Amino acid sequence: MRAGMTVAAAAVLVVAMTILVPEVDATRWIVGANQGWTNNVNYTIWAKDKHFYNGDWLFFVYDRNQMNVLEVNKTDYESCNSDHPLHNWTTGAGRDVVPLNVTRHYYIISGKGFCYGGMKLAVRVENPPPPPSASPIKEKSGTPSTLYRGQLVLPAVFAIGAVWDAFVRFW
Repeated sequence: MRAGMTVAAAAVLVVAMTILVPEVDATRWIVGANQGWTNNVNYTIWAKDKHFYNGDWLFFVYDRNQMNVLEVNKTDYESCNSDHPLHNWTTGAGRDVVPLNVTRHYYIISGKGFCYGGMKLAVRVENPPPPPSASPIKEKSGTPSTLYRGQLVLPAVFAIGAVWDAFVRFW
């Protein structure tokens, strides 16, 4: 009786995990790719063909003793003014993450004069596109596809349960 309850509990857990665990599509973008966050890199070109979605992250890798990661408004971005950042993402480790969790424009610069050397990044964050919709299946009742589905899925579920039961009993 205990083994049957174990199988039932395992089945419920698998179904719950399948239903409740959300699909994760967030991307961690390493800013500048293999060059990182440094001067003499054109971050406009780096970001040009990329789509940044709500839930993504910007990951900055840089020399922690010289540079920083500051979020500023558009005017300060254009003039490389780091005097009044909206947010200082610098943690002191030289590996900082900026979560892109709001659909809007983000303007990131490095202060201490590095912005003038090109250390500035502007990205537009948008909502992810909707998942593709499945085309409707046009089948008649009793077609071989429906017949095979009924003959294969249910026995497969029982076979998996039997294997699990044997595993639990002998383990």
